[in-house]
Amino acid sequence: MNPIKEEQINSNLENAPREIFSEDQLKMVWKQYSFIVKEQGLETFYNALIKRNPIKQSDEVYVISLDNEIQRDYILSHIDPFLLHLRQHLKNYSIKIELQVLEQSEEEKFLTSKQKFELMARKNPNLHVFKSLFNLDIEY
Repeated sequence: MNPIKEEQINSNLENAPREIFSEDQLKMVWKQYSFIVKEQGLETFYNALIKRNPIKQSDEVYVISLDNEIQRDYILSHIDPFLLHLRQHLKNYSIKIELQVLEQSEEEKFLTSKQKFELMARKNPNLHVFKSLFNLDIEY
């Protein structure tokens, strides 16, 4: 059995559908897939897909912004079914997805647990409510 050569794959993609789609269509298919992976128990992938909107690099190249390298490695192992889903539902087999890890500021890299909690609580004040409601003790 001969392995499929890269040239054959590229020629197959050239002959595949390449319909134009809107950003709204992309976002709808993107969100549909996020709920599929959530049902499959892939919470990390789900959170990455819904946390930020895809960034358009070109008409057919979109970027997923990620928080760290661990998240990137995890998603990289699950990206092929996602890409296939986008291509099939948008009828455009030239779509590409790139993963980009966002840089953390120097102050965010070296925070204590207490500082991290306070930073998150500034972004989402409900954390203080939950902490009190459930009588949680944040280990410092």
